[in-house]
Amino acid sequence: MRLNGRRKFVQRNFVRPVMHFMRTETAGGIVIVAAAIIALVWANSPWQDTYFDIWRSTVELNLGIVTIDDTLGHLVNDGLMVVFFFVVGLEIKRELVHGELATARRAALPVMAAAGGMVVPAAIYILFNGMIGEAGRGWGVPVATDIAFALGVLALVGKRVPFGLKIFLLTVAIADDLGGILVIAIFYSESISLMPLGWAALVVLGILFVRGYDVRTYNIYLLLGAVLWLFIYESGIHATIAGVILALLTPATSLYSRHSFEGHAERLITRFRQAEERGNTEDAESALRLMEALSRETGSPLDRLMHMLLPWVSYAIVPLFALANAGVVISGGSVGDAAGSPVTFGIILGLVLGKPLGIFLFALLAVRLGFASLPVGVTWGHVIGVGLLGGVGFTVALFITELAFTDEHYMSEAKIGILAASILAGAIGYIYLRFIAPAGDEADAHNGR
Repeated sequence: MRLNGRRKFVQRNFVRPVMHFMRTETAGGIVIVAAAIIALVWANSPWQDTYFDIWRSTVELNLGIVTIDDTLGHLVNDGLMVVFFFVVGLEIKRELVHGELATARRAALPVMAAAGGMVVPAAIYILFNGMIGEAGRGWGVPVATDIAFALGVLALVGKRVPFGLKIFLLTVAIADDLGGILVIAIFYSESISLMPLGWAALVVLGILFVRGYDVRTYNIYLLLGAVLWLFIYESGIHATIAGVILALLTPATSLYSRHSFEGHAERLITRFRQAEERGNTEDAESALRLMEALSRETGSPLDRLMHMLLPWVSYAIVPLFALANAGVVISGGSVGDAAGSPVTFGIILGLVLGKPLGIFLFALLAVRLGFASLPVGVTWGHVIGVGLLGGVGFTVALFITELAFTDEHYMSEAKIGILAASILAGAIGYIYLRFIAPAGDEADAHNGR
């Protein structure tokens, strides 16, 4: 009975949320691809001026203590993408609390693999461009992996890969996201202004104070979150970091335990029936509202927000970001310039070669040193496949490109490099896992199952 209870706990709290996440991310990847294609076609059509004029149009907002004066494209990147990074932060926290990153030994393999998948691509880029000057600022571009695209390619491979490999890819990508967030916060923020940063710290303390009294009304946190974003925006730290801070402050535990749910529910049902028998409509409706609150608060705010926001991020926010940022003019001249550009070469080789090399070598190091072991059913051949898919860097890579470069020439070369590398890495990863790597049942036999 205890074993069955544990299995149900794992299924309910880990496997089902992961499967829901993967299905949403995979389907969302198709929408992102469609948005990127529309952006490319639009930017290379007779209406290309309209495309660039829209995203470069100026938006001015005077909010009293803070004034926002920026282009529409930058507001998409700094404003809407804060929701994307909020969801990424929720994913990271869930893995840290309940998932594969919850203990040092379980976290060692994906964290080491993700670290290798960041260090080696960055080193390859620096080898071509150095770290000085405008071109050198792009070293952070090839460190990022796009979860949606990587999981989408893995889904195309189907049952040929073991489920453990999907979990491994997911946790590596989430650890990679954490590293990418740190890179943005440390290396791609502007000069820091201490006064707004101090106000932001006070807002964080306010959120902790409200949390301490178990206040669960989203409107309060939405208001405090908006104020936090404004102060972070003014401080010089990239505004999307506000989303990550809010995610890490989101409770991962429920107000009511699942064990006590049945008892509370039975009492409320009894109260409802008695109120109905007496004809007391007001008390019956009160019991229903309390039942609704009980059902809602038996789940954690983290899980509820993930369930609520993930479709919006996957099907609206990230595709809009792709539409605003993937439009690059591809002509004979621009392709020729990119073909001979160290920026483009550094990004392509960093993603296509550096990612699999770094992920494999650092994972091998973690296992050889005894820090970790491979997941059940996963072979070293599969780890190479994960490394290849890690080279699919799109959303965060484009995001860092916008932060790294001010020169349109470098920005165009970087975007061409990202698009080319993502297509190459996805195609090579699919072919390798579909036709070369051991199939799921072969991998299970290899591991003695």
